[in-house]
Amino acid sequence: MTRSHLFSRLFRNKASRDSNSPPKDSDRSMDPFSVRKPPQGKQSNQWALFVWMTFAILLLFYYLQDVEHQVQVDLAYSDFLSAVENGHIDEVTLRGQSVEGRFTEAGREAMDVGDADTFETTRPVIESDRLLERLEQNGIQVAARPVEPPWWQQILVRALPWILILGLLFWFWGRMQQRMMAGGGGLFNMGKSQARQVRSEDSDILLADVAGSENAKREVTEVIDFLKHPERYRSLGARIPRGVLLMGPPGTGKTLLGKAVAGEAEVPFFSISGSEFIEMFVGVGASRVRDLFKEAKKQAPSVVFIDELDSIGRSRGAGMGGGHDEREQTLNQILAELDGFEKDDSVVVLAATNRPDVLDKALLRPGRFDRKVTLENPNRHARQHILEVHTRKMPLADDVNLERLASMTVGFSGADLANLANEAALQAGRRQQDTIDWRCFSDARDRELLGQAKDVGLSDEEHHIVAYHEAGHALLAYLLPKADPLEKVTVLPRSQALGVTAQMPDEERHNLGEAYLRDRITVMFGGRLAESIVFDEVSSGAENDIEQATQTARRMVGRWGMNHRIGPVAFAQSQEHVFLGKELGQPREFGDATASLVDEKVRELLNHLENHGRKLLEENRQALDALASALEERETLETSEIDEVLQSLVSENDNDTRPER
Repeated sequence: MTRSHLFSRLFRNKASRDSNSPPKDSDRSMDPFSVRKPPQGKQSNQWALFVWMTFAILLLFYYLQDVEHQVQVDLAYSDFLSAVENGHIDEVTLRGQSVEGRFTEAGREAMDVGDADTFETTRPVIESDRLLERLEQNGIQVAARPVEPPWWQQILVRALPWILILGLLFWFWGRMQQRMMAGGGGLFNMGKSQARQVRSEDSDILLADVAGSENAKREVTEVIDFLKHPERYRSLGARIPRGVLLMGPPGTGKTLLGKAVAGEAEVPFFSISGSEFIEMFVGVGASRVRDLFKEAKKQAPSVVFIDELDSIGRSRGAGMGGGHDEREQTLNQILAELDGFEKDDSVVVLAATNRPDVLDKALLRPGRFDRKVTLENPNRHARQHILEVHTRKMPLADDVNLERLASMTVGFSGADLANLANEAALQAGRRQQDTIDWRCFSDARDRELLGQAKDVGLSDEEHHIVAYHEAGHALLAYLLPKADPLEKVTVLPRSQALGVTAQMPDEERHNLGEAYLRDRITVMFGGRLAESIVFDEVSSGAENDIEQATQTARRMVGRWGMNHRIGPVAFAQSQEHVFLGKELGQPREFGDATASLVDEKVRELLNHLENHGRKLLEENRQALDALASALEERETLETSEIDEVLQSLVSENDNDTRPER
């Protein structure tokens, strides 16, 4: 019964596709940034070569079998019997009806068989017993062997393992070519650049389609203007920035901005993902970097766009097992190319990443990436502008208010808003509507914010517990003065939660006060406290609440200096990622006694806030029961319905301190 509380979305970025632009009506297969398709040229004739080599192997084994076979003569059966009687036969081997044998020296001379030492004949079926008696009487050694398969079967059995090995080699060869040579040209072109060259007329996205990133647009607009009118800037002694790094959380429009530059620059534009440089062979990535910049310099002025730069730009020599030779060689070549432009070359490198913290310091210094542009989640005005861009081709009903919708989507990224608009259109299509009304947008927002509704068969007892759990969260959020306003409370299972209490701040929060954080932790404890008060026990449903409360309290004590005993000193645990390997060789900067003190103060803070929340719920037990009953009956309560239930039931002291919502 673990729940994810939606008021925590302000402290994490939702991972989603990096796009702020609505889909165009044009064919998506023409998107120059789409995933590269395999080449459509002539199919390789490697399987025809395989057939010819298989035929050659069969001929080879046929020849070897013929060479290994001893020279034999074919004897008539009557001549064979005469040779037995005359003592010209040394030994005989019986294989079914076939009789093979070896001549004696006297027999070779008497039979006049030349160089042949052996013979072969076929006995009649009725001669089986009489032949054995005759051989024994003449003292001839007799051996019996199973009948051999036909000669072609013998050749096939011997050659089959080699044919299978040859087939596997050809299969692996073909797979390696498909993987490394998707751009065509065969194995010997594996060091060629895989970048796609994009013309301005091929890109259907312009800067006007990018909303909510005005600062970033100004930065790249200046670079575009320099590429179009370089003389104006050079006359002033200015030089073009060699690199522009776009940084920001997923979904804020970094790749979209790169597409817009491709549509606006009116110069050759080369697009490639950082992962396309890396291959299994050391040196291939560096070769591709050299080839890419060589082609870009030929067509200068030009722009090179590298998406997901962190896949090749991670700190060198990091990690528990050392570095990655191929990636580091590729990074070294990029560093050399970025800082090795001739002064007349107008080549700009535009790169995007959502992990600037893992990039190598040499990559970030001025002279390589001169400008670093940070894209953040949009504010209310920007969200409205983004929604207008995404809905401009949608038939909206008269009751749709995009300004109101923007105010209800605090913390949403551009990609979240694009998904919300698309989900609203899908909702309208499922309901067979001609226009998209406010209800479609509201349901789409709930799906994005609260998660997808799911069918879970809860028993009446579990439903009762969930109702009190969510009522505890909601009542504390309603009573505490600094808590975020309630948006919606539901006991309908959604996503990974059996119930959700959604809070939405009135505006973006960029600075978190101590009072706000204390009330926020207290609200997290509301569900657990309500279960404890009503049922005299707690359930596993508060697991996520306790985890988030502990993390917030530890940051308050150990990082933000919000404890008088600890003081304004940072005792935070390392924030480095293990794969970077930095924290492995660094000692902890505080002792065990300090760590124990931090743990003690975190526990004291959490216990104090839990006691405060328990006191509020016990003082307003009637309101808690009424809210839980309303949730059990209606399953979902909006803000107005919560106010209606609680307005006359909260204590007078709480009414005096509760802010106007």
